[in-house]
Formats: sequence, structure tokens, C-alpha cells
Amino acid sequence: MPATSRHTRSNATQLLLFEAVMTIATRIPLDLQSKSIRLNGAKGLAVALNTKKIVSTSNLESNSIRHNGAQALADALKINSTLTTLDWQSNSIEDNEAKALAEALKTNSTVSILKLENNWIMYVGAQALAEALKSNSTLTTLNLQANLIKDSGAQALGEALKTNSTLTTLNLERNKIRDHGTQALAEALKTNSTLTTLNLQVNFIKDNGAQALGEALKTNSTLTTLELGYNSIGDDGAQALSEALKTNSTLMTLGLQVNSFKHSAAQALAEALKTNTALTTLNLSHTSIGDDGAQALAEALKTNSSLTTLDLGYESIGDDGAQALSEALKSNSTLTILNLRTNSIRQDGAQALAAALKTNSTLTTLNLKNNSIGHDGAQALAEALKTNSTLTILNLRANSIGDDGAQALSEALMANLTLTTLILQTNAITDTGAQALAEALKTNSALTTLSLKDNEIWYKGFLAFSEALNTNSNLSTLDLQINWIENEIVLAWSDPLKTNSTLTTLDLKNDLIEDSRAQALSEPLRTNSTLTTLNLGYNSIGDDGAQALAEALVTNSTLDTLYLWGNFITDNGCHALSKALKTNSTLATLDLQNNSVGDEGAQALAEALKTNSTLTTLDLMNNSIGDLGAHALGEALKSNSTLASLYLWSNSIGDNGAQVLFEALKSNSTLTTLDLQSNAITDNGAQGLAEALKINSTLTTLYLMSNSIGDGGAQALAQALKINSTLTTLNLRTNSIGYEGAHALAEALKTNSTLTSLYLMSNSIGIHGAQLLSEALTTNLTLTTFELQNNSIGDKGAQVHSEALETNLTLTTLYVWRNSIGP
Repeated sequence: MPATSRHTRSNATQLLLFEAVMTIATRIPLDLQSKSIRLNGAKGLAVALNTKKIVSTSNLESNSIRHNGAQALADALKINSTLTTLDWQSNSIEDNEAKALAEALKTNSTVSILKLENNWIMYVGAQALAEALKSNSTLTTLNLQANLIKDSGAQALGEALKTNSTLTTLNLERNKIRDHGTQALAEALKTNSTLTTLNLQVNFIKDNGAQALGEALKTNSTLTTLELGYNSIGDDGAQALSEALKTNSTLMTLGLQVNSFKHSAAQALAEALKTNTALTTLNLSHTSIGDDGAQALAEALKTNSSLTTLDLGYESIGDDGAQALSEALKSNSTLTILNLRTNSIRQDGAQALAAALKTNSTLTTLNLKNNSIGHDGAQALAEALKTNSTLTILNLRANSIGDDGAQALSEALMANLTLTTLILQTNAITDTGAQALAEALKTNSALTTLSLKDNEIWYKGFLAFSEALNTNSNLSTLDLQINWIENEIVLAWSDPLKTNSTLTTLDLKNDLIEDSRAQALSEPLRTNSTLTTLNLGYNSIGDDGAQALAEALVTNSTLDTLYLWGNFITDNGCHALSKALKTNSTLATLDLQNNSVGDEGAQALAEALKTNSTLTTLDLMNNSIGDLGAHALGEALKSNSTLASLYLWSNSIGDNGAQVLFEALKSNSTLTTLDLQSNAITDNGAQGLAEALKINSTLTTLYLMSNSIGDGGAQALAQALKINSTLTTLNLRTNSIGYEGAHALAEALKTNSTLTSLYLMSNSIGIHGAQLLSEALTTNLTLTTFELQNNSIGDKGAQVHSEALETNLTLTTLYVWRNSIGP
């Protein structure tokens, strides 16, 4: 079917929808996210907005409305008097479209929320929106995250904020704003009296910008949230913000994670916290404040009466810092969340924290993941839990607490009435510790989530948990994956699953379960009405186990996710699962990777896909599927209307099988991800795929790694990229693409406006191919990730890419290692 014919049919359907909208007499939200809406569809919606002013919310996220469609919608906004929320995220909106929208905002009096995240708006578009803000009196939220407004755009918006009196939230995350743009925004904050939230995360702000913001905060009396994470703010900038906090009385949330300051900045912030009475959330993770910084903050917490959340993850804090924080917790009466993950806290630090928990009455969450508290530290914390009545979440993952620590915690659970989540993953707990925890579950009435993943639990531990589930009435998630269950013990799980009415997630991955025991596990699934996720990956259930589970799926009405990877399931098991999928109406994800499905099994599953209306993800990676199986799946895709992700990595599909799949893409309108890595696809197959991509309007992610695609295939795909407007990720790693293929791809990048990630690692692109690709990068406005490692591009190739980065506005990640660069 020609591309124009398909798009006409799609837009005709959309026009019918909008005609229906015009007959409705009440206000409605209109959600058209990811519906492949183009020009005619956008015009149809514009007509509806003009004729029948009843739509209150318009969600057009992830479509392709572009210039003329955006212009029509903008014109409609000048007349429409009901629309309050407009979502144009991920719509390839450029400056001209932003200008049209801005013009409409000058007269529109209803739109209060405008979402323009992840578009291509630069200075001109930002300037137009800024001009609109000077006269608009209704917009309260403007989201420009992930655009390219840079300093000039930020300066224009800053000027607008000086007079605007309605905007309360401005999101400028990921816009390449530097100090000059930040200084302009800061200047505006000195007089603006309405903005409450300003998000400047992931920009290029340094000390000068932070100092300007600090100066503004001294007089600003409305801003409550300031996000400055993932910038390059050093000690001077942090100290300036600290000085502002001493007098500011409105800022409640300050995000400074992943910046470049150290303990002296923490000391300055701590001084501010001693007098500040407004800040409730402070994020300092990944800033290397160490023990000195932690001690300073702890001293401040003794008198501070407003802070409720403190994130000190990844800070190199040891026992000294933990002990100081513990002393503060004994008198502090406001902190509810303390994050100390991935530090260097050992037994002494944990014991100090435990002592604080015995008297502290406000802390609800304590995260000690990836420290080294050991069994002594766990025992101390357990003792505290016996009397503590506020802590609800305790994360002790990867702390080497062993059985002694687990036993101590189990005793605490028998008395504790408030802890709801306990994370004990990767702690060398064996049956002894598991039995103790299971015994506690028989009487505990508060715990809802228990994670024991990646421990050393065997038969007795699993048996103990099965017995506990017979009486426990509150646990909803039990994670026991990567332990050592034995076959006989699975039988004991049958009765608990029949009677338990709270468990929703059961993870038994990599637990040595064989077929007969899977049958016993499947029996209660027929009547169980709570379990939604079951993970049996990397066991040995075989066909008999798969058949038993399939029979359970026929009557089960709650399970939506089933992981069966690596279980020796062949076509016989697939026939049973296929039969179940024809009637089951809840399963959304079926993972069968690393089995022995083969062509016959794939054919059986394909037959089910023709009528199944719930499955959205099917993973058949590494299953010896050839062209016959692929042919069947391709035929199924022509009629299936729900499957969104299909993974066929590492099979033997070849060109013939791939051609049928690609033919299906011409009519399929739901598949967004297709994985065909390692399938012996050559240039012929790639050419068939290219023809499909010229028509398909839904596929966003395509994996073709480790095939046999050469220059001819790359050239065909490049031609498709000039037309296709939905594909965002293309993986061509480890093929045989040389100069000619690189040349074609480079030409495509000059006009393509949707591709964000291109992976070309381990091809044969060479220096001259790299030069052509670098030239394309100077004008391309969408690519954010580009991979060229192991392509023999040499110093010259690296140099031209470095030069391209000086003018490229979007690329954030460039891989060029293993290319013989440098001496």
C-alpha cells in the first residue's frame, strides 16, 4: 500500500472521530496520545475545537502534527473557550510552530497547562512564547523540558517573568542553559511574585549562575521548589545558595544532586539550616561531602524544625558521619526520610543509628543499601525496631547481615507493628535466617513487601515461607529469586496460594524448579484471585510444567505477567500456551526467551495472536525459530491489534522469514518495538524492511545488531529514514556497513527529524565514512546518542566529530572508543 494511501486512511479515521466529538454536548478530555496524527488529523481536531467548544483537555503527545497541523490547532485556540490543558510533547514542534502557538496564547483565555517537552524549540520559539507570557493571563504551567532554548531563550523567558502574573511552574530541564541564561532567570525572580516551581536540572549551570539564583532567593517570596541537580555547581555556588537560605522563608525543595561541591559546601548549607524554617526537602546525593559534611549537617538537624527529607546517597560517609547523624535524630522531630545508600557505614554507624531509632518518633524511611553494617549492625537495628513505632521502610540490601542479622530482624517483626517494607536482598541469608523470618510472618500484621532475592535459601527456608503464607494476611510481595529451592518444596506452596488473598507478586526465578513441581504450583493458580506477577525464569519446568500453567491460565483472571525464560519448553508446551491465550483475557506479558520453541511452537503462538486481545509483550529470543515460524508470526501481526513489543533476537529467521514480518509492518498499527538481532538478515532483507518503514507509522525501536547487512541494506534503510517519521532508535551494530552505507545514512540524517539513537558500533565505516556522518551532525536536530566505536575512524574521524559537536545542538552521547585514536 502506498504511504499516501495509508496516511489518508488513517487521517480519515481521525476526521470521523473529530466529527463525533462535535456531536457531544458536554465537556470532555480528549486523549489522542501516540495515534500517528498528522496534518489532516490535526486539522480535523482544529475544526472540532472551533465548531463545538466542549474539549477541556487535549493530549496529543507523541504524534507528528508539525507545522501546518500545529498552525491549524493554534488558530483554533484563538477561538476556543474551553480547552484548559494542551499536551504537545514529542511532536517535532519547531520554532515556527511554537510561534503560531504563542500568537494564539496572546488572546486565548482558558489554557492553563501547556506541555511542550521533547520538541525542537530553540531561541526563536522560546522568544515567541516569552512574548505571549507578557500578555497571557491564564497559563500556570509551561513545560519546555528537553528542547534547545539555551541561554538566549532563557533570557527571553526571564524578561517575560518580570511582568507575567500567572505562571506558577516552569520546567526548563535539559535545555543547555548556562550561567547567562540562569542569571536572567534569577533577575526575574527578584520581582516575579507567582512562580513557585523552577526546574533547571541537567543544564550547564556553574557557580556564577548559582550565585545569581542565591541573590534572587534573598528577596523572592514565592518560589517553593528549585531543582538544580546534574549541573556543575561548585563550592562558591553552593555557599551563595546557603546564604540565601538564611533569610528566604518560602523555598521548600532544593535539589543539588550530582554537582561539583564538597564538604565545605555542606558546611555552609548546614549553617543555613540552623536558622531556615521553610526547607523540607534537600537532595545532596553524589556530591562527595564525606564525614565532615555529614557531621555539619547533623549538627544543623539538632535544631532545624522543617526538613523532612534528606538524601545523602553516594557521599563516602562512614561511621563518623553516621554517628553524628544518629545523635541528631535523637532530638530532631521533623525528618521522615533519610537516604544513606551506597556509603561506607559499618557496624558502629549502624549501632548508632539504631540507638537513635529507639527514641526518634518521626523517621519513616531509612535506606542503608550497599553499606557494610554486618550482622552486628542488623542486630542493633532489630533491637530498635521492637520499640520504634514510626519506621515503615527499611532497606538493608547488600550489607552482609547473614543469618544472625536475619534472626534478629525476625524477632523484631514479631513485636513491630509499623514496618511495611523490608529489603534484605544479597545478604548471605540461608535456611536458618529464612525460617526465622517466616515464623515472624505468621504473627506479623504490618509487613507487605519482603525481598530476599539473591541469598542462599534452600528447602527448609522455602517450606517455612509456604507455611507462613497459610496464615499471613498482609504480605503482597515476596521476592525469593536466585535462591536454591528444591522440587519437593514446591508442593508445599499449593495450599497457601489457594487460600492466601494478599500476595500479588511471587518471584521464584533461578530456583531449580522442575516440571512436576511446576504442575503443583499451577494448580492453585486456577482459582487464585490476587497474584498478578509470577516469575519462574531459569528453572527446568519443561513442557509438562508449561502445559500445567497453560491450563491454569484458562480460568485464572488476575495474572498479567508470566516469566518462563530458560525452562526447556518446546513446541509442545507452546501449543498448550497458545490454547490458553485464545481464551485468557488478562495476560499482558509472556517471556519465553531461551527455550526451544522452534518453528512449530512459534506457529502455535502466532495462531493465538490472531484472536488474543490482551498480550502486549512477547519475548521469543533464542528459540531456534526459522523462516516458517517468522512467517506465521508475520501473518498474525497483520490482524493482531494489541502486541506492542516482539523480541526475536538470536533465532534463524533469515531473509525469507524477515520479509513476511516486514510485509506485516505495512499494515500493523500497534507494534512499537521489534528486535531481530542475530538472525542472518542480509541486504535483501534490509531492503524489504526499508520498504515497510516508508509506510509504517508506529514502530519506534528497531534492533538489527549482528546480522549481515552491508552497504546495500544500509542504503535502503537510509532512503526509508528520509520518509519515516516515527522511528527513534535504530541499532545496526556488528554488521558489514562501509563507506557507501555510511554515506547514505549521513544523507538521511540531514533530513530525518525523529531518529534520536543510532548505533553503528563494529562496522567498517572508516575515516571517510566518519567524515560524512560528522557533516550530517552539524545540521541534524534530533540525534542524541550516536555510537561509532570500533570502526577504524582514526584521529581524523575523531577530529571531525569533535568539530561537529561545536555546532550540533542535540547530541549528548558520542561513543568513539576502540578506533585507533591518539598515540
